[in-house]
Amino acid sequence: MSNVELAARVGLTPAPCLRRVKRLEEEGVITGYRARIDPVAAGRPFCVVMSVEITMTNRQTVEQFERAVAAFDEVTEVRRVFGVPDYIIRVDVADGNAYERFQTEKMTQLPGVHRIVSHQTMKLIKSFE
Repeated sequence: MSNVELAARVGLTPAPCLRRVKRLEEEGVITGYRARIDPVAAGRPFCVVMSVEITMTNRQTVEQFERAVAAFDEVTEVRRVFGVPDYIIRVDVADGNAYERFQTEKMTQLPGVHRIVSHQTMKLIKSFE
């Protein structure tokens, strides 16, 4: 979104709007910008949200699991959460077969994985991106 568009949306003229944005960047409130990827155009229209429980025997197991999951190309978001499950993981792949391979060949092979529950996205209502 351009500064002119942003200014119009928030009811400012472009100059003060730009100053506010720069101040928010300097204060660390705005930490960066990124491209929004269309999963369909990228060949990954099949979105699954996984609930994963691990056996947390020690800190090393947790760190090893987190590093491995974050390195998978199919994984677009990982959140460690309070309670059960331990992790919420978003996976974007081409189709159901690709997801089955990902879960079987990658996720279930990780140390400490106790339980995986998969939720295929029916419709994205609001994105946090």
